[in-house]
Amino acid sequence: MTTDQHWPPGTLYIVPTPLGNLGDITLRAVEALKQADLVACEDTRRTLRLMNHLGITKPLVSYHAHSDTRRQNDVLRALESGKRVALASDAGTPGLSDPGTPLVQAAVRAHIPVMSLPGPCAAITALVGSALPTDRFFFIGFLPRRPARAKRVLTQALALEATLVIYESPFRTRETVSWIEDIAGPDIPVVIARELTKIHEEFLRGSARDIGERLKAEPPIGEVVILVGAQKEEHS
Repeated sequence: MTTDQHWPPGTLYIVPTPLGNLGDITLRAVEALKQADLVACEDTRRTLRLMNHLGITKPLVSYHAHSDTRRQNDVLRALESGKRVALASDAGTPGLSDPGTPLVQAAVRAHIPVMSLPGPCAAITALVGSALPTDRFFFIGFLPRRPARAKRVLTQALALEATLVIYESPFRTRETVSWIEDIAGPDIPVVIARELTKIHEEFLRGSARDIGERLKAEPPIGEVVILVGAQKEEHS
């Protein structure tokens, strides 16, 4: 093991940031932000709070789902000129259910080096704490907004015989669990992980029917990850 690190210029650094607990940022992530000439981030206000906490001052540029190709090209030109660019999302690992992927793809197409740092990730944190099988899992991310499309994605994923990992809004969590129950039956195992790494972190474990009833009595608050156990094969 080593803590030595070379930070080549003209490189895009994928920098995971804390889910909610600032103590979860890694030493390498801190150093990457220190070495960066520019930080491309989902929300400059949130990233600025993190940078201030770390005592780091760097130019920030917004790069989010609504950024056009001009912003992407600006970042690519900075990289081609030899600048180190750190890519950071609001929370967790850039590129997982956030707008970072197109920038990474563009950098690779332009033959720009990309370095991915390990670090906080809501999907993996929820999965390993769920007590559901981890040997085979399928990450869905956010379901489509239209119910018909969301149900179709769920139906296809539930047939994979793998633990499913879904990001969901607290306002639609109960509805999504009801769809899972309708498709896979009331006894399929479901886990709700919410407010990960924060003071009110909570795991709700049970059957789809049980979890649905608990959500009906007490709707979730805060960021939610839904995990679904694999359907058991029926043997004749």
